[in-house]
Amino acid sequence: MYEAVKHFRISGDGLYSQKCNDFFKYNYKFKNNFLTPSCTAALEMTALLMNIKPGDEVIMPSFTFVSCANAFVLRGATIRFIDSNCNEPNIDVSKIEALVNKNTKAIIAVHYAGIPCDIDELIRIKKKYSLVLIEDCAHAIDSYYKNKPLGSFGDFSTFSFHDTKNITCGEGGLLVVNNKKYVKRAEIIREKGTDRAAFFRGEIKKYSWIDIGSSYLLSDLSAAYLYGQLTSIKTIQSKRIKIFNRYSANLNNFSKYFKIPESFIGKKYNGHMFYIILKSSKERSSLIEYLDMKNIQAVSHYVPLHNSKFYKEKHIVDSCKNADLFSKRLLRLPLHPYLKMNNIDDICENILNFYKIL
Repeated sequence: MYEAVKHFRISGDGLYSQKCNDFFKYNYKFKNNFLTPSCTAALEMTALLMNIKPGDEVIMPSFTFVSCANAFVLRGATIRFIDSNCNEPNIDVSKIEALVNKNTKAIIAVHYAGIPCDIDELIRIKKKYSLVLIEDCAHAIDSYYKNKPLGSFGDFSTFSFHDTKNITCGEGGLLVVNNKKYVKRAEIIREKGTDRAAFFRGEIKKYSWIDIGSSYLLSDLSAAYLYGQLTSIKTIQSKRIKIFNRYSANLNNFSKYFKIPESFIGKKYNGHMFYIILKSSKERSSLIEYLDMKNIQAVSHYVPLHNSKFYKEKHIVDSCKNADLFSKRLLRLPLHPYLKMNNIDDICENILNFYKIL
């Protein structure tokens, strides 16, 4: 951050913004990268680039964060929610085609906990119905599907660098534009609807207002912090994956009491989150309370968006029974690089003591 200040350019698209962009290009082959103040901002840019308007429909999972829907609702779109898979929270792709109609514009695939959705099937549906595919990779930096990084498959992909994520700058995001037809306009929308970026490159003599847009640039101070994180990504990921694997090894043989995310095992994942699925919401509440007494913070996750007050007041709610189940029974365990193996062992021991297994 000192270097960013020393270069007298702390607003967006400075030295460290470029260093971050180069990192994504070199390491993940993301060619068209736009750092944003948040993943929310990246999703909002996506909706603007698609010219989303009232009457358009967007298909997405119900078990996700509200920004995923809000970005498109702000433009007037109708959201059509899909249930989760029965064994893990990602979107059940088998249910998508039944909701596709002439108003459908896009499918949003959220790679929950860094585990890939069924990319092959999503691409098949996208091509069959000429839809836009958006990857929400808020949890998924440095996760892979068939040895290709998540974020490579959609027309757009969005990443989060919030302080709860593997790689962080406090608040930050990234929009990756994989469909070339949107690249030039993305640059304009991100700069308040002006051709300012072209001006800074010396391509035009002055810049002006030429399209809709907003202020979607990440401060170069934040980019400097982010770049420091990116240069340590192998170390950070290695620590997180070791923690994940320790949880898995300790808790793998107790399916009689709870389930662990087996779909991660043997795949190249990023260690973003470790969760267990309990038998009831009552049992989860009791376990949270028990762990809290041991100074262990374990928490639930999303209220499915189809059950939110905002959505239910405006729409007839379709059933998403698996999303409801995960909302009531999923428990996230502590996972960050500062945890030691003995911390993980202690957490697992307390969980097993709760069930009186030990």
